[in-house]
Amino acid sequence: QVQLVESGGGLVQAGGSLRLSCAASGNTFSINAMGWYRQAPGKQRELVAKISNGGITNYANSVKGRFTISRDNAKNTVYLQMNSLKPEDTAVYYCNAGRQYYRLSPNDYDYRGRGTQVTVSS
Repeated sequence: QVQLVESGGGLVQAGGSLRLSCAASGNTFSINAMGWYRQAPGKQRELVAKISNGGITNYANSVKGRFTISRDNAKNTVYLQMNSLKPEDTAVYYCNAGRQYYRLSPNDYDYRGRGTQVTVSS
């Protein structure tokens, strides 16, 4: 089993920045991809970004150029640096992880954290 614990959410004004962290523990050797997805009230889950063990990344078009995902394999931690935040970025952000990078999505994963709230005020 793998446990994922997110941190770093909060309230920020539009244009501001936040950095989310997701620490993995347990049988982390089975994880080959980690990522973030978000869900706002009344909306579907949306992939934000994901990263493979080898550093391959993928971003939602809505966050390209503003968000950066990175990974510290030694610490089993993935980060999401969020800059130029907009009110529409407001959502609960979930960290997820899986064995296959190309399958990892908001609805296809092996492990998921409990989520952290990000609120961007206008």
